[in-house]
Parts: sequence; C-alpha cells; structure tokens
Amino acid sequence: MFIAMRRVADYNLRRIASVSDAVWAGHGEPQESAERQERRIDRRRGGLMITQKKTAVRKRNSSVPGSARLLIVDDHEMLRHGLRLMLEQQSDLEVCAEAADESAAIRHYRLLRPDVVIVDLSLRSGNGIDLIKRIKALDSNARILVYSMHDEQVYAERALRAGAMGYVTKQKPARAILQGIRDVHRGKLHFSEELVQRVLERVAANEPMSQASAVDNLSDRELEVFEMIGRGLTTRAIADRLHLSPRTVDTYRERLKTKLVLANAAELHYRAIQWVLKGS
Repeated sequence: MFIAMRRVADYNLRRIASVSDAVWAGHGEPQESAERQERRIDRRRGGLMITQKKTAVRKRNSSVPGSARLLIVDDHEMLRHGLRLMLEQQSDLEVCAEAADESAAIRHYRLLRPDVVIVDLSLRSGNGIDLIKRIKALDSNARILVYSMHDEQVYAERALRAGAMGYVTKQKPARAILQGIRDVHRGKLHFSEELVQRVLERVAANEPMSQASAVDNLSDRELEVFEMIGRGLTTRAIADRLHLSPRTVDTYRERLKTKLVLANAAELHYRAIQWVLKGS
C-alpha cells in the first residue's frame, strides 16, 4: 500500500513540476534541466515521507494497547517541557496536556479525562494536595501520581490520604518516574518501601495513618511553609517559591505559632528545624 501511495505521490509531483515548467516557459523563462527537476522532486518526496513517518508514529503511539494518556501539572515550564520530551520517547505513553496551576489542570481534566495525572505539590496558584482532592471529587477513579521535590517522608502520607496512588521525588532517576506512571496506570500503588513499611507498622499497631500531633493538624499550605522555615528559607524566599506575597507568608508564620503553641519566631525556627531533621 505504501509503494502504491508513493507512486501516486511521485506522479502528482511530476505533474506539478511539468505544469510549473510550462508556466515559466510561457513567460519566456528558461526551463529547468531534467537533473534539477529530479532533485526538486526528490526534495518534495522526502518532505512527504517525513510527514507520513511522523503521522505513522503518532498513530502508533495512540493505538498501542494499554497506552496511557498523561496530564502534566507543574508550574515550571522548562521542567514540563523536559518531562514531556522524555515521556513521549516511550511508545506506551502520550502527553495529552500540560498545566501550570490548579484551575488549568481542572479544565484539562474535565475536557480530556487523562489516564494518569502527574502532579507537583507546589503550584503557581493553589497546591498539589488540594488539586488531588478536587480531581478525586470530580472523578473517584482518577489515577494520580505525585512528582515533587518535597521529601516523600513528609508529604507522601498526605498525598495518599488525598487520593494519590503514587509518589516519586524529582531527585530520583528517570526510570523511577516511568515506573511510577506505569504502576499507577495499571491501578497499582507506587510508594517507597520505607513508606509502605511505616504505614503497615501503624496499621499493625492499630494506629491512625496520621499520628495525632500538632504538626499533623497543620493545613497543607501551613506544612509547606513550616518545612521551608525548617530548611532555612527566608520569608522572601518562601514567598517566591510558593508564589505568595511576603505578607501572606507572615500570616502563615503567625498561624503556625498559634497552632504549635510557640511564643516567638525563634521558637518557631527551632521547632521547624528539629522537625525537618527528624523527618530526614
């Protein structure tokens, strides 16, 4: 079939070339030599073959049994672009959309219903945990994988409770995110062995998955700010990282002191540093 299509394409290209030569001849212009005409046809033929090849690749990827359509949610454009390039090298994975914030992600999910949503926890507006909850409220069968710079030991349990099926940190090699996507697409959970062991130990001891402590009662955004304080970030740095104003970060600091029953900023810093070190 491809040979027949190529013959038809060659015939059409030669007709176009001959008509073009006739037009130029009618205006008194010299006709192309046969050799030059052949080179021009070859170039057109090559372009046609490249286009056909790209189309065939797209059709192949979309028709692979068990292939996964992906939605990437991350507020860093370069990371989204690099991740997309890597994922689309896989014959069984196809990126159907990208989003930089929570509202765009919800729009894309409503419209496209991707097989797997890859979510970062820190977004331009809102945060990944809230987004996971919103998507699960929209579709209880949604399959979501967290891909974040944040430590799994700190956020994975919250992500799991929100409805995520897996967690991969950005420090892991590329094969980790690929395996995570494929596991989640198959309906399997994908978390580190350390986290699974900790959760199983709590279940065996009949403890709730989130131990009752003051830090566990913080909201998702408050926990983000608390962790960054513990890692030594300034108010301005936290504001830039979370796309908030410094005044909003100061408000979160006050809430943290109230919820954790801390007298001043020094006690807040000490408590945050100790919590980060314990988690590490």
